Amino acid sequence: MDGGSGLNIMYAKTLDEMGVDWTNLRPTRAPFHGIVPGKQAMPLGQIDLLVTFMDQFNYRTETLTFKVVGFPRIFHAILGRPCYAKFMAIPNYTYLKLKMLGPHRVITVSTSFQRAYECEVECSGHATAIIAFGELTTLKEEVSVEVPDMKKSIGSFKSAEGFKEVLIDPSSSEGKMVRIGTTLSFG
Repeated sequence: MDGGSGLNIMYAKTLDEMGVDWTNLRPTRAPFHGIVPGKQAMPLGQIDLLVTFMDQFNYRTETLTFKVVGFPRIFHAILGRPCYAKFMAIPNYTYLKLKMLGPHRVITVSTSFQRAYECEVECSGHATAIIAFGELTTLKEEVSVEVPDMKKSIGSFKSAEGFKEVLIDPSSSEGKMVRIGTTLSFG
């Protein structure tokens, strides 16, 4: 449950596990934000699915529209405000419960604090990895532009006017020389 989300989101892997044919996806061109901080996501499409809460004795079924996304999942789906409105459900984030009217009594959907914590840690890890990958890619592009091509640089050195050749080691018989500029200023 995500009361901050204006969308219901379904992960492509969940759709595959449900055996839903991808030809049922309708195209969508609207990106959305908020899944990965600072990044936009483009859904693979959208689909209408029947969603049922509870059991055969006390249940509610409604059709929800899901945006289908193709990135790694932590959940099966994210139910946002459109779900709450359709089911007239009331989320309680303190107790991690979602309540709605059923035909016989109130339907309560719950989770554990441990599972909620595990999902939060996993979501943070995915978001951090995606952001780090994006920053690394940007840094790599910047560095590759700034680094000169060493193959072009080799042998292209041109000495300045006015130089003097000096033996590196006068006591050696190798005769290795170095060129020193005679027009250098001291300062």
